[in-house]
Amino acid sequence: VQLQASGGGLVQAGGSLRLSCAASGNTFSINAMGWFRQASGERREFVAAITNSGSTNYADSLKGRFTISRDNAKNTVYLQMNSLKPEDTAVYYCNADQPRTIGPPYWGQGTLVTVSS
Repeated sequence: VQLQASGGGLVQAGGSLRLSCAASGNTFSINAMGWFRQASGERREFVAAITNSGSTNYADSLKGRFTISRDNAKNTVYLQMNSLKPEDTAVYYCNADQPRTIGPPYWGQGTLVTVSS
C-alpha cells in the first residue's frame, strides 16, 4: 500500500487548509485511515481517523476545528483544517491501519503545514 499525502503549505492564523491522502496498491486489508502530526522536536501525535464505515475519532483538542472525511471510491481521505493556529504547525502524516494479524499500519511521506501568526 502506498499513501500519497498532499495539500500542506503556508497559511495565516485563522485560515484553512485541506489535506488529502490517496491510497493505492493492495488496499483490501485497510480498515481505517487517519492523520497524525509531528511538530519540530515533539512526538508524533494522533489527529483524527475514520473507519471504512465512516466512524470518526478526533484528538480532543482538535474537535470542532478539524474534520476528517473519505471518498471510498477514490481510496482517499481528507482532513479539513479550519481556524488554524500557529501551534498546528507540523508535518502531517497520513496513516492507513489494518488488523495487526495482517501487518503493521502504513504511513505516508508527510506534508508540512505551517501556520504563521
